[in-house]
Amino acid sequence: MHPTVRNARIAGALYILASAIGIVRLAYVPKALFVHGNATATANNIATHEMLFRWGIVCYLLGGVLWLFVPLALYRLLKEVDQRLAVTMVILGSLMQTPIFVINTVTDAAALLFVRGADYLSIFDKPQRDALAMLFLRLHNQLDMANAIFWGVWLLPFGVLVYRSRFLPRLLGVWLIVGCFAWLAFAFTSLLYPAYQDKVYRLSQPFALGEMAIMLWLLIRGANVKRAAGAAAA
Repeated sequence: MHPTVRNARIAGALYILASAIGIVRLAYVPKALFVHGNATATANNIATHEMLFRWGIVCYLLGGVLWLFVPLALYRLLKEVDQRLAVTMVILGSLMQTPIFVINTVTDAAALLFVRGADYLSIFDKPQRDALAMLFLRLHNQLDMANAIFWGVWLLPFGVLVYRSRFLPRLLGVWLIVGCFAWLAFAFTSLLYPAYQDKVYRLSQPFALGEMAIMLWLLIRGANVKRAAGAAAA
């Protein structure tokens, strides 16, 4: 197997693995356990399904750590296209995102402590503990929305590199660049106009699906090294 094809498939496999693990806390746990606007019902769900919530914390942390290696794998694949741009991609894609993932696990740990109601929290009655647990879950979401800015901006250098690589489809590069602005629109709407968050998310998702397309392309098709070699020779 050609080294470029191998690097592409490794990057695609890591990309899918990190995304699949991270989605447990980002999407599945909130859908399964959280009740919008109801702190008591949410706290009761977490208490009843504590192990699921704990697995969400573990998956969130593991996905964040794996995200260190996704841009590095893409760097190995794309560094010959433009090394400075590839370094920028790594900084925005891993060095800025992973610390926020790690720090944000503290908010879930705090929410779980209030739900469990340890002895030293007896000063708070249950409705107060439930409200504080919901507060930390909301803080967790706000940090995710802040991190969503980096989920977007790292796609800009990534998309330009894909577009210029010649061994990956240019359409995917354009799709990633558009995805950058879709994530930014969602992030800033969530922070500034939260009432429109869900609507903007639904509208932006088709544009953000370029990441799904590129990770599947990298894993299944790899890279068209013959096309790249022919273009270089020309």
